[in-house]
Amino acid sequence: MDRPESVIMSLEQVSKTFTSPTTSIEILKHSDFTIIRGETLAVVGASGIGKSTLLNIIGTLDRPDEGRVMFRDHDLFSLRDDQLAAFRNERIGFVFQFHYLLQGFTAVENVMIPGLIARKNKKTIEKQAANMLERVGLADRYSHRVEDLSGGEQQRVAIARALVMKPDLLLADEPTGNLDEKNSDSIHALLDELNKELGMTVIVVTHNMKLAHMMEKMVTIHDGSIVPAFERD
Repeated sequence: MDRPESVIMSLEQVSKTFTSPTTSIEILKHSDFTIIRGETLAVVGASGIGKSTLLNIIGTLDRPDEGRVMFRDHDLFSLRDDQLAAFRNERIGFVFQFHYLLQGFTAVENVMIPGLIARKNKKTIEKQAANMLERVGLADRYSHRVEDLSGGEQQRVAIARALVMKPDLLLADEPTGNLDEKNSDSIHALLDELNKELGMTVIVVTHNMKLAHMMEKMVTIHDGSIVPAFERD
């Protein structure tokens, strides 16, 4: 089925149950959800409702138990694992609460990693990494090892790494959860600027309502469905 040009991704009748040795929790139940190109979206709500699981399904890190995740007209989970990994590396950028940078490597080396995984020309990807570091305000930290950077600077390196391949979607899971208020506000402003500048879709899982209210939409998970969040004014 053809989709409107503005729809970049859709979840169709997606179900996901989390099972442990002691419990089984149905997070999504035949849920539909549409993601529009260039929009900003916050996923909010109490801990344990499945916000990160939803983000992981959108990011193709977790497979749904049922249903389809469509990127334009392509059923993502019909791809082989290697094809899905390549798609994820080139089309989706991830930023997490913990930056997961490689210690002992410089800022630019960390930002280059997605391009090196995709076997891009080393000089080309190094130039792209340098440009992205400049864009996030770290041109003067190019050759610094990440352990010598502040927490806010490390998260900016993580954002640069997520964006170096110019992805269609940026997915962020509590991106400012470990930062103080000043650094958090700075990262919030940066995400807003990058969305407007690059036209990418931004989806953020957060408990920070200041960040959530900067997004165009807020949703939560209720009774297995993705619904508008009651917190929004």
